[in-house]
Amino acid sequence: MARYVARIRNLIPGVWHADSNIPSQGVTVDMGVLDYGKDKIKMSFYNPLDPVPKYDFYAKDTWSGRIKSTRPSLDVLRKPVSKTPEKGFRLVLGPELGAPIGLLFAFANALACSLNTVGFAETVRDVLKVRKIFKYYLNLIILVFFTIYIYIYFNILASTDKPNQLFILPAEIFVENLLPSFRGKDGSFFRMFAIFFPSATGILSGVNICGDLKDPSGGIPKGTLLAIFWTTLSYLLISVTVASSVVRDASGSLNDSLALNSSIHCSGLGCKLGWNFDQCEQNNTCSFGLANHFQILAIVSGSAHLITIGIFAATLSSALGFLVSAPKIFQCLCKDNIYPYIGFFGKGYGKNNEPLRGYMLMFIIALAFILIGDLNTIVPLISNFFLCSYGLINFSTFHASITKSPGWRPQYRYFSPWTSLFAAVLSFVLMFLFTWWAALITFGIVLCLLGYVTYKKPQVNWGTSYQAGFYNMALSFSMSLTGVEDHVKNFRPQCLVLTGPPNVRPALVDFVGTFTKNISLMICGNIIMEDEKSSFPQHSTDMLVDWLNQRKVRSFYTSFTADSLKEGAHDLMQASGLGKLKPNTLVLGYKMNWQECKPESLQDYVNTISDAFDSSYGIAILRMMDGLDVTSDLHSAGVCFMTGQNKAPLLSANPDISDDGSDEQVRSVFQTKQGRKSVDIYWISDDGGLTLLVPYLLTRRNRWKKSKLRVFILGDQETMKEDRKDMKMLLKRFRLEIEDIVVITDVDKPPLVKNLQRYEESIAPFRLSEEQAGGDVHELKRLSPWKVSDKDLEAIKPKVERTVRLNEIIKKNSIHAALVVISLPVPDVTCPSSLYMSWLDALSYGIHCPALLIRGNQENVMTFYCQ
Repeated sequence: MARYVARIRNLIPGVWHADSNIPSQGVTVDMGVLDYGKDKIKMSFYNPLDPVPKYDFYAKDTWSGRIKSTRPSLDVLRKPVSKTPEKGFRLVLGPELGAPIGLLFAFANALACSLNTVGFAETVRDVLKVRKIFKYYLNLIILVFFTIYIYIYFNILASTDKPNQLFILPAEIFVENLLPSFRGKDGSFFRMFAIFFPSATGILSGVNICGDLKDPSGGIPKGTLLAIFWTTLSYLLISVTVASSVVRDASGSLNDSLALNSSIHCSGLGCKLGWNFDQCEQNNTCSFGLANHFQILAIVSGSAHLITIGIFAATLSSALGFLVSAPKIFQCLCKDNIYPYIGFFGKGYGKNNEPLRGYMLMFIIALAFILIGDLNTIVPLISNFFLCSYGLINFSTFHASITKSPGWRPQYRYFSPWTSLFAAVLSFVLMFLFTWWAALITFGIVLCLLGYVTYKKPQVNWGTSYQAGFYNMALSFSMSLTGVEDHVKNFRPQCLVLTGPPNVRPALVDFVGTFTKNISLMICGNIIMEDEKSSFPQHSTDMLVDWLNQRKVRSFYTSFTADSLKEGAHDLMQASGLGKLKPNTLVLGYKMNWQECKPESLQDYVNTISDAFDSSYGIAILRMMDGLDVTSDLHSAGVCFMTGQNKAPLLSANPDISDDGSDEQVRSVFQTKQGRKSVDIYWISDDGGLTLLVPYLLTRRNRWKKSKLRVFILGDQETMKEDRKDMKMLLKRFRLEIEDIVVITDVDKPPLVKNLQRYEESIAPFRLSEEQAGGDVHELKRLSPWKVSDKDLEAIKPKVERTVRLNEIIKKNSIHAALVVISLPVPDVTCPSSLYMSWLDALSYGIHCPALLIRGNQENVMTFYCQ
């Protein structure tokens, strides 16, 4: 590299040499060329060592017949090889799934209320058909339910002999009934199981009212498991008892009995037992037996009245239980304010905060399904909702376990996450086996609810397993990235944006957020001076993060206390990020008050840029005609601010800032659709491709997708066609859709006098009078490094003239552009801060649209190779 630099310096006229007294600024700006045999490298007027974009800088071989070229590094551009002494200074469920589960479970409870009510009604209907003594049963319902249940259970085992309807016989009937015999078009195991399943949902009634328990964490597991055990045992015993007592088909007529020595031919188990049911079996007219009679328990039991009373008690108590629990569940969901328009039903009344409006809503839902009137139609729907709720709850416990969150500490010692996963999968499978169309509808509802919550991102914090899961994934992937070698194809502009409080410079935030959203890292950095530290409230970080979220900007926010901007930016560049998720591009706003501010502040600003180059960062500076600070706009809109000692606004007191165009929103140009305006790229120097990459990423967004990219390059009139052809080939290899390529050939023309005069006026306050300095210019420049000597101005004059001329060309060619992107000049380490700022000002002054001055770190960020 040393030989390369020496060769370049020797070939370019006017470059300062070690034995020369010419200032190390290296400001002779004739666009010299490097002669590598037949090849020539044209140089930018920014720096005699700074080449313009060239195909060979991105090529890996010489297959095209060209000599492979290497662009100079930042060190070569900024630091002269030799210096004279005088120039030596320098993751429980989250709202996404928890809310849909709560809604489904509340709805399922409302449907279960209708289920039990319809069951009660069907029993009443059957009783009225047979007995006509409905009033008698209603009077008996007032008995204690638990006593009735126990008595009914033992009553079944003491049945009377009704031979025309059932048989009390030993093993023959049980063996015959042991194998299945499904009938009808809907006859199947899973159809019958779906009908039976809701009878087991009541075991979670204790969970629904866990707030009333003294020890919920200990009582719920024990109570639930005991409920499952006794329910299962009693159901099985009743099923075995009935299956041992009743044949599947019976006529119910005493005339079908057979005499002792009857010669009538018959078949089936009934024939062996002295009954001939062949006729009703063949005609499908049997009205009794296990397969036909719904009130079979009343026939088997010793007292049919108690069975009817038990059904009344069970259905009405369950219906009331579900009618009470559903509003309670729904009330909790309403309080979280996750879904719109449901908060009305969450209002509580009285000492116990009873959700009376919720009761009315659930009553209406239950009544609507009661009107269906068919138990076998309602049951599969309820089964699907309950199974979906149970499946998601089981999956949540599994997820909470595998995320290994320290907060997940189940007290139940026999808990296993794999049991939960198995139960979740089993629940989802059973949904489709029960009623596939109902399962599809249920999953469709869940996906819609999930999508809504995911999109809206409600401001609730449940300490969820999803948060733990996201942390685990982020940690795992970040660790995995540390072992991945960087590759140019995976380069992403990961931006550290010096925004200060982000809501003060929304345009800067919106601009960077536009091209980094969902694809790369963005960090908003706020450097707080030591004397301002006490002015920032402790909750300011949370408020500013909320502002970013409400503005839909995907960015981290960090604040840093420092004595100066340079020190704070340096610390942020060194400390920000995690592993490979580190910023590689520094973005800051253009310093509009560089002429009026304190010289120390100007020096600090330019030193920050220089320090970023020293850290091999890319640099992007955004300039807008009206500036980036919106403090005055917010004050005029009546938004209150807390201000620090420097009178800069720290944060808005109004948190209700959205991206919907409301009056409270300070909108920026980057929030509006740009239509068919162009994005003009003035690629003056080859920086590795960052100057091209950022505008391309910008046009991938909806607001900019209709904008066309135009590339402007420097060239000569004689070689204009070749220059355009070479650039077109390079951009084609980059697979960039460029609308037009313009070769600028008149940059050497003198600028307008008024524009050159304006530049001289801008630098005048920083000029150093050698006469006033008493001849000791070096000492005065050491004490005031922002001062500019006459030699500095004379040396940079040709460069300034070309810069002012380029600014005129930009304003003429890009009058209708939505954004102008210009290659940022690289400052020499000895360049005075005022001189560099005047250079940037001359380059970007008067451009009506946002202007982005950008420079990569001289490393390739774009490639046209597959490997």
